[in-house]
Amino acid sequence: LPLSAQDKIWLQNTKAWSRIMRGIEGQQSKLLFFNGDMIMGYGTAGPTPSNSVADVVGSDLMAFYRQYGFWRGMVAPLMEAGTYVVPVPGNHEVQSKPLGKKAQPENENAWRANMGDLIVDTDRFQKIVGTAATAINVQNNGALDGLSSDQSQLSYSFDVKDSHFAIINTDPVGKDNTAPVAWLTRDLEEAQARGAKHVFVFGHKPAFTYNLGTEEKPNPGISGLDKFIPARDAFWDVIERFGATYFCGHEHEFHMAQPRGAAWQVLVGSGGSPWDAQPGEVTKNPATDRSYAWATVSIHQSGKVAIDAYGFDEKFGPTQPLQHVLLAH
Repeated sequence: LPLSAQDKIWLQNTKAWSRIMRGIEGQQSKLLFFNGDMIMGYGTAGPTPSNSVADVVGSDLMAFYRQYGFWRGMVAPLMEAGTYVVPVPGNHEVQSKPLGKKAQPENENAWRANMGDLIVDTDRFQKIVGTAATAINVQNNGALDGLSSDQSQLSYSFDVKDSHFAIINTDPVGKDNTAPVAWLTRDLEEAQARGAKHVFVFGHKPAFTYNLGTEEKPNPGISGLDKFIPARDAFWDVIERFGATYFCGHEHEFHMAQPRGAAWQVLVGSGGSPWDAQPGEVTKNPATDRSYAWATVSIHQSGKVAIDAYGFDEKFGPTQPLQHVLLAH
């Protein structure tokens, strides 16, 4: 889909993202976890070379804040309609492409400046969701994993009734493509001690890359936590130990799987970015590899938890159910 004049400025696929939000609003979802890459970013949101208008307007700092502002404006009606937006940091928010696709402290600061009011606004959360967020942990816990930069509001967690939600930064400064395993382990142990029955973990990068192409022509290449297999395995051990479900993005497609036969990885990275699957490319799941998608989680009073994925094709045809899973909680 060619970018409109508007989207060339703000670098959003407003047509697809607006339609996804209408679908979420129609389902009356109470929470929306957006798994990163809200903005194009990918620069360094630091001081400008000078205070001249040209330098300020043309800076990465201005680009980051402009793109954040547009995205926040787009999701504002969703908040007013009854869905609290929970942001998850992605590589486009925290990394700099010119600096080797490495996370930068300036970008982590820009994240807090533009998303921190949502992490977690207890009063607004209560009013929108109708119940309180409790056991909120948004502090800087990075030292547990040997991280040197401030990880407050980048990896964080909270409870809603008997469900626990943990958000992780999968590209912290100095340890890109890794999960904060030590912090997550302690966090889930504490949630378990509080009596959490359902555990959901949200990060940007997948633990297991979904290769939608052929063995002869992989697509995409490894770009998730599986760049570092031992660290990835340690992370997935934690996911399985606590019976958690992991939601992620990064790859521009939809795919749900049980990589080791137990815990689910729910990859929903097709919220408007150009698909990894090229037009006409032969892929493993042609019905969904080029679908705009979202996943809805329903927690029933019986204790059952269902995941239903929905989407629509590149021609913006009717919204269709893509997959249904009943979790073994």
